[in-house]
Amino acid sequence: MDDAFTLLRQAADLLSDDATAKSGRTVGDVREDIERQEWEMVLAALIEIGDVRPVAPDFWERLAEAARQMTLDRSRHWCEWRGWEDQHGTVRATLSLVGTEEGGRRTAFAGDGRLRPMWDIGNRPPGGERDLNIARLWVEFAEALGPGETADVRLAPLRPEQWRHLRCGDVITMHEARPAAGTATVIEVLPPRT
Repeated sequence: MDDAFTLLRQAADLLSDDATAKSGRTVGDVREDIERQEWEMVLAALIEIGDVRPVAPDFWERLAEAARQMTLDRSRHWCEWRGWEDQHGTVRATLSLVGTEEGGRRTAFAGDGRLRPMWDIGNRPPGGERDLNIARLWVEFAEALGPGETADVRLAPLRPEQWRHLRCGDVITMHEARPAAGTATVIEVLPPRT
């Protein structure tokens, strides 16, 4: 297996020379950081570029393994998550958790995709009863989400094909037990990129 630094170089080589992140960082900037051996900066810039451009299927795998070797766990989880999203698509939503006093959870949960709650997304089997669907949950721009808080989230459905009917503005309900743990309004439905 290649070391982290080789993997980062290989990931940079998978990008076109005109690849640019929203911040304006370019592949040329990444190559300069590689020359200076600024490995965490290289990883961060490659992630930023990959988040806004279509990338080769093994791009995220290389970054995830490099992050693992560099013991950057949240970056590793994000790269694994993004690789999954590129293959299967994702649903982005604004989630508001129910407060503790209203029967919601008592503690915050880690926002790195480990939580796998059930969701009422409007699917009904032939009998007409509510059908709940499972999706992993990633909290954007925060490491955790607590009772009564609101944040934008990304959902990785266990069975993506069951979520394809969702559109912007749809309201879905998160369940960890009874009653509902939160409600979310869909803000974007992204198809697979690869």
